[in-house]
This record gives sequence, C-alpha cells and structure tokens, in this order.
Amino acid sequence: MNKIKEVLEEKGIKQTWLAEQLGKSYNMVNGYVQNRQQPRLEILMEIAEILDVDVKELIISNKENK
Repeated sequence: MNKIKEVLEEKGIKQTWLAEQLGKSYNMVNGYVQNRQQPRLEILMEIAEILDVDVKELIISNKENK
C-alpha cells in the first residue's frame, strides 16, 4: 500500500483536504496516493509536515511480517 494513502486512512484525512492544504489539485494528490506519479522531495516533505509524520514514514516500508 502507498504510504501516503496509509497515513491518510490512519488519520481519517481525505485526499481533497490534503490537496487543499498543499495548494494542489485533487487529481495531482490522487496521482501520488495511487502511485501514478511521485511527488518531488519538497512536496513529500510538505505532505509529511501537513500530516504531522516524519518524512521517512512516507518513504520507508515497515515490514513487520518478516
């Protein structure tokens, strides 16, 4: 699962709200969430700040199953 999508779901945040906070279109944010496009590092850092998570949480998979 996409880490941005995972954090949004955990926090009960909608993509439309995140798009508004970023000043980006819903389609752009949906592209990030659906892994159709990757945000630039600056945008990824801004997303992490808005979602109040460490940027590493958005890029590092925590594989607890193995």
